[in-house]
This record gives sequence, C-alpha cells and structure tokens, in this order.
Amino acid sequence: MRLEYFQLIDRIDDLDVGERTITVAAEVPTHNTIFEGHFPGYPLMPGVLLIEAMAQTSGWLLIALLKFERMPFLAAVKEAKMRGFVAPGELLNIDASIVHEGSGFAVTSATVRVGGELRCNATLTFRHVPFPNVDLRGHMEAMAERIGFPRQAIPHD
Repeated sequence: MRLEYFQLIDRIDDLDVGERTITVAAEVPTHNTIFEGHFPGYPLMPGVLLIEAMAQTSGWLLIALLKFERMPFLAAVKEAKMRGFVAPGELLNIDASIVHEGSGFAVTSATVRVGGELRCNATLTFRHVPFPNVDLRGHMEAMAERIGFPRQAIPHD
C-alpha cells in the first residue's frame, strides 16, 4: 500500500472474468503519518480507506470486464459495515464480485479479511465511462503492470 498516493492494492492474486470475481492482497504499512492522528497510541486503518480499498479492488474487476476500454468511478456506497479493526502491518485479502452490470453502471459486493476473519464489507455502485483522457489511461496501464493485472484474463473479440 502507498497511502500517500491512494494506491491501496499491492497485487492481484486471482481474477476470474468468467466468474466475475477478483481477489487482491494489500499490506497496511507499519508506519504512516495517517496513524499519528488515527488514533494516537492506538493506530488503526481508517474505515474510509478500507472502503476505498474495496472500491479499488472492484474497479480492477470492472476494468477487466470492460476490457480496459472504460474507467469505473465510485458512485455510491451501501451497506458498508466495519466488523473489526485493521492495524498497521496487517495483510488484507480483499474480494469483490459483480452483483449487477448494465447501462453504464455496475454494482459489486466486496469484503476485507485478515487471516480469514471478516473485517468489513460493502455493496458499491460504480459509473463507468470511456477513459476521459490519455493521461489517466496511461496511469492505469502503469498501475496494472505494477500490481500484476493479468491481461490474458481479458477475452478478446
């Protein structure tokens, strides 16, 4: 995780376009200035960043399903539940699956687990649009390479 750049996914462990599922891994940094204020003497990963990690995971699944032709943007968070704390240094396993997709929108169900224990989950809605510019597309291409996005998982027409 690179919290200062909002890059919350370290690697893609599994992407199944046919099943419309993804699993990623992300290690919470042991030291980061965010923990100085959240909370002093009892550092915890902010819930909003856990939701963002689930959104980024879902986004990579959608990018695969949309054949890297459209960019998903988070539109709504429903049923987000924080079920346990996440501490610095913990390894997150984040799963997402498609609940619904169509008409320029998609809904995913996502979870964050640590050592198999559910720490949070949410239902997320995305709007997806053509990449708005070449700079964002290039950035996403570079990120895909960094996290091991499996290009072979994308069916070609």
